[in-house]
Amino acid sequence: MSNVTVTTWSLEQTAPTDLLPAVAPEGDVRIVRAEVPSPEFSRFLYASVGGDILWTDRLGWTYAQWQEFLARPGVETWVAYDRGTPAGYVELDPQDDGAVEIVYFGLIPAFRGRRIGGHLLAYGAARAWDLAERWPDRAETKRVWLHTCSKDGEHAMDNYQRRGFKLFDTKVEEEQDVAAPGPWPGA
Repeated sequence: MSNVTVTTWSLEQTAPTDLLPAVAPEGDVRIVRAEVPSPEFSRFLYASVGGDILWTDRLGWTYAQWQEFLARPGVETWVAYDRGTPAGYVELDPQDDGAVEIVYFGLIPAFRGRRIGGHLLAYGAARAWDLAERWPDRAETKRVWLHTCSKDGEHAMDNYQRRGFKLFDTKVEEEQDVAAPGPWPGA
């Protein structure tokens, strides 16, 4: 098997005022927090959004691993719905130092290119900034950060920067080249 060079960029916002809004998409697009931890639903979102862009690190997670992660205080999943159909999601993971990582963010392929992504990212970043209001035992958010890589969608980096995220680190590594798994085997 061959290797591929992958560049990973880490970006951050260090104040709520860094967040730049996005134009709301047309139509009936709503963003709702999935308040009940559901490994089945979270795995569906992960595989559906990341299947064509090589998200593979969680595919081998057991039900118990999903449940353990989702049950952690402050972990939140915000889902964009287009006319009642899941279109994408943003997953927040607070850390002990007042940072909140946007661990996963993206759209199911059929919903890309319709301005939903910028809206969902801005909404998710705003929820990262006000996370302590919903989780009183969590520290106030001092930083929101994420990473993206050269395997992500072609508009990912531009979207992050248009929402006010600033680059703070870049890494280049060789990884084993694997085929995109799709949302389920054989898709």
